[in-house]
Amino acid sequence: MTPIYAIGDIHGQKAMLDHALALITSDGGLDAQVVFLGDYTDRGPDSRAVIETLIAGRDAGRNWVFIKGNHDRLFSNFVRHGIEHDPRVASGISWLNPRLGGNMTLESYGLRGVMHMAPRSGAAPEKLDHFEGPVGWADKDALQKMAQEAVPRAHLSFLENLPLWHATDDLLFVHAGLRPVIALEDQDPEDLIWIRDGFLESNHDFGRLVVHGHPALDHPQHFGNRVDLDGGAGYGNPLIPAVFEDRDCWLLTDKGRVALRP
Repeated sequence: MTPIYAIGDIHGQKAMLDHALALITSDGGLDAQVVFLGDYTDRGPDSRAVIETLIAGRDAGRNWVFIKGNHDRLFSNFVRHGIEHDPRVASGISWLNPRLGGNMTLESYGLRGVMHMAPRSGAAPEKLDHFEGPVGWADKDALQKMAQEAVPRAHLSFLENLPLWHATDDLLFVHAGLRPVIALEDQDPEDLIWIRDGFLESNHDFGRLVVHGHPALDHPQHFGNRVDLDGGAGYGNPLIPAVFEDRDCWLLTDKGRVALRP
């Protein structure tokens, strides 16, 4: 079987992405097929450069497949529609809160400043009070307008038109996961980019090995029926790519392949 490579959640870590791609090229050459598992934006310092790298690879005809992550949709929803929240964020915090990292994404597009959140009452969603930038204060609507002017339309179109999964005979690549028993074509799109409960604790045989990201770990792990490749790059951990041959998995390091087993 031709090897297929995968990269978990990048979260704006351009230098880490470059290193991961170099490891893949060293192992499989420039024509290697690479599946990116989503969450290209937020938390890390250079979401803009990450997206530019992915678009450049696509336009150059690289054998790359891109899957949409929840953070990619959070980003595009704010710029397009001014939406700060998603009901799947149980804490109710704003995408602009540093915990979700939207502030860092906007900073990578030149909107540098401090997000001041309004006081919260009870379970009410968190809201931006104002953005304090180098030219003064801006409310949420003004900040959204600034973002629309700063973020290239091509970047938003790229993120908005990504598929939610990619399948081979042996592998199913998805950002977050899926519901057991339900056929792939009947899965809730929200689950594909957000699910945790109902998937992570399941030992269900999905017919293929599920390769995903989303829950950040300290290191990629193999759970038997699934592999979680989000090793926490958004929190400063290394971005470690993987290679699959049939259902066998190895992580790529500077010293070569390291087998990843349940």
